[in-house]
Amino acid sequence: MQATHMHQQFPADFLFGVATSSFQIEGAVHEHGRGESIWDRFCRQPGAIADASNGDIACDHVHRLESDLDLIASLGVNCYRFSIAWPRVQALGQGAFSSEGMDFYQRLVDGLLQRGIKPVATLYHWDLPQALQDQGGWANRETVHRFVDYARHVQKQLGDRLHMISTHNEPWCAATLGHDVGIHAPGIKNRAIAAQVSHHLMLSHGLALQAMRADGATANLGIVLNMGPSVPASPMPEDIAAARRADALSRRWYSDPLLRGLYPQEIIEELGAEAPKIEAGDMAAIQTPMDHMGINYYTRHVARASGELWSARAHGLPVSEMEWEIYPEGLTDILCLMKADYPHLPPVFITENGGAFPDAAIADGHVQDLDRKRYLQEHIAALAMARERGVRVDGYMVWSLMDNFEWGYGYAKRFGIVHVDYDTQQRTPKASALWYRDFLSQWRGLKPVSGQA
Repeated sequence: MQATHMHQQFPADFLFGVATSSFQIEGAVHEHGRGESIWDRFCRQPGAIADASNGDIACDHVHRLESDLDLIASLGVNCYRFSIAWPRVQALGQGAFSSEGMDFYQRLVDGLLQRGIKPVATLYHWDLPQALQDQGGWANRETVHRFVDYARHVQKQLGDRLHMISTHNEPWCAATLGHDVGIHAPGIKNRAIAAQVSHHLMLSHGLALQAMRADGATANLGIVLNMGPSVPASPMPEDIAAARRADALSRRWYSDPLLRGLYPQEIIEELGAEAPKIEAGDMAAIQTPMDHMGINYYTRHVARASGELWSARAHGLPVSEMEWEIYPEGLTDILCLMKADYPHLPPVFITENGGAFPDAAIADGHVQDLDRKRYLQEHIAALAMARERGVRVDGYMVWSLMDNFEWGYGYAKRFGIVHVDYDTQQRTPKASALWYRDFLSQWRGLKPVSGQA
């Protein structure tokens, strides 16, 4: 797709931004009366994190807020997606709220608005207060109600200035990676618990939307799901069936209850006695209408009946440092699939898209991350193609603003368009950041800043 035509696919009110999350960048885990999170505890389990690191300092964002806000503004974006650390504003997940913790987010939101950037907030990006985990965490239905209380508090404190509020980021990861596979906090390996956790996450989403609206919320409300098209590794019937199962487990288990009011029956039957306990009214609450659907896209899923469900890859496609296929067409495919599957799909925002690559070392103040630059170019073109095919997509946010704590990988994988030297906390925009800045400048009808577009 020609660059000029691609620019024309995005109207003037389209949101282009960058994204981060609280635990991955904030640091300052013992300030503002912040309580312990499940990730603080998980990081201290031997072998849990590949490089034995933690989020105690991370990118030191809490102490570098103003300069980081200036950095965001320098990219020319019109929105910034961040998450709020529940234990920073409510140490125990219930009871007293911390005015000092909320003040940090007040300054963050006000600083964005002063720079002409729309704040896009996520309420839960996996950092549950450990005190709630000690009472069963998301497997305990009471946590649903504690989350609703927390959501109401954030909405009352910040909602008049937030452009968008997403309840959860990637509940599939929180449930499956955290409670079935066990490679994310809290490190549980139990399929029945994971299924119940997934239901409680979805229920808390619906009830929080209802409560925030009852309190007069004016922000655009929704949720963020991770997804990609599931395709068979071969034309064999068993691989086709595996792809359908992969899609039901990873996508439809979350999108169907949100948009149809039910879980995929084939997965309910597969779970049997391990299926979640669902009370009267739960599914109607989960189906509470949303103002937006956030989609995080990184790669497609190639499914094979034999071996691990998602372990297959097509031959010849490049991969990122995460060993994920680089498949931009999958973004077009998944957006068109969502539109076809759900006639009442709310406006979509691509809330995360990016890649981890072995960035070249800083030379003369530059990081030539040409793989990431190409990745962004190709995926934005794929997004433009989806819009051309009639899918309503109203925003795109790069993951991530800066290198950060990449969960179980620690600091070994870098997704940022800005390089972070973790010894000095020096930020250096990479070639991908300069390209993105110039792309946005051209989109607005201005001359590129660096001439690299």
